[in-house]
Amino acid sequence: MHQAMIGTKIRRCLKVNALSALCVAQLPVASFAASDQVLLPRNLSPRGMFVNADVVVKAVMIGLAFASLVTWTIWLAKTIELRRKTAIATRGLGLLERDTALADAERASRDGSDAVAQIIRSAAREASLSGGIFDDGFKERIALRLDRVEAAMSRQIARGTGVLATIGATAPFVGLFGTVWGIMNAFIGISEAHTTNLAVVAPGIAEALLATALGLVAAIPAVVIYNHLTRSIAAYRALLGDAAAQVLLLISREGDRRDFRIARAAE
Repeated sequence: MHQAMIGTKIRRCLKVNALSALCVAQLPVASFAASDQVLLPRNLSPRGMFVNADVVVKAVMIGLAFASLVTWTIWLAKTIELRRKTAIATRGLGLLERDTALADAERASRDGSDAVAQIIRSAAREASLSGGIFDDGFKERIALRLDRVEAAMSRQIARGTGVLATIGATAPFVGLFGTVWGIMNAFIGISEAHTTNLAVVAPGIAEALLATALGLVAAIPAVVIYNHLTRSIAAYRALLGDAAAQVLLLISREGDRRDFRIARAAE
């Protein structure tokens, strides 16, 4: 009887010791899990990742957001400008395509400041300076004036599109720089925490990859808008080329008819 009581006590002690060993074995896991929860940011949304990012990564993100804002501002401004100037140039080209004289076209466009009006006034000015002498030199001078006006108007309408090309070419690399910097800091944090738990690694890598995502968000619209504006500007330049050709045709017809109103075009 006494031996049976001793055996029962021994079995109870073994059970208690086994449970104690199990609890002790689980304590490090619980402590690591708690430390992982502490290391995780509270918010993994884009705003939360921006707030918890390194100062260099934040600067990259702010710069890319500003570049995206510049892209859409240029798109809006140049679209409005191109539509307005294209409509005015189309009306001026319609005036030149009528059976009119250079003097009449110059009077009709005297108050205008658009490209076609400047082309007409430049040709009329050269006709006035030439004294009504119609020869090969006169035609070359007219062509030179028209080329210079057309080039100046083309440069004016293309102003600002170079910024889009720069943003489209450099934004992905700027975002990649932010990603490399963020991942480098993430690996430094891993070495300091002495753990490779994914819960510890993931937030830093996610913050770093956000910079690359913003780089693509800034670059892709910039490239698309640049190509669209390039095509629109090419169409506008074609209109100016047609206007210059129509002015040369007017002058050639007046020269063939010996119409001396060329000399009085700018009066």
